[in-house]
Amino acid sequence: MKIKLLLSLLVVLVSYSTCYASFPVKRTIQTNVNNEITTSNDIEEVLTPVTTVKAKDKWVGVAFWFFLGWPFAAHRWYYNKPVWANILFILTIGGLGIWAIIDLINILTDNFE
Repeated sequence: MKIKLLLSLLVVLVSYSTCYASFPVKRTIQTNVNNEITTSNDIEEVLTPVTTVKAKDKWVGVAFWFFLGWPFAAHRWYYNKPVWANILFILTIGGLGIWAIIDLINILTDNFE
């Protein structure tokens, strides 16, 4: 039963990931004039829109720092910092608190990106 569920989930994920092009697509233009289909030699380049990256909310980062920052480095995971730096932050208990205070100051001054 578990294997059927896993395979079904895998099929859904693969089918979803292949339905959108993440690269520029070149298409030829076909026009219908007087019931005749003519193909233009001009190639129109259709670009897919680039997803915009939404800025992280400062107060969510501060809340993560306050509630989960010391034991789990949640604010650093939220801001997509490198994994090795997050693990080092956890192992050194926020650089004995100094690194954590610097992170808080950088979050509040919008320099943490």
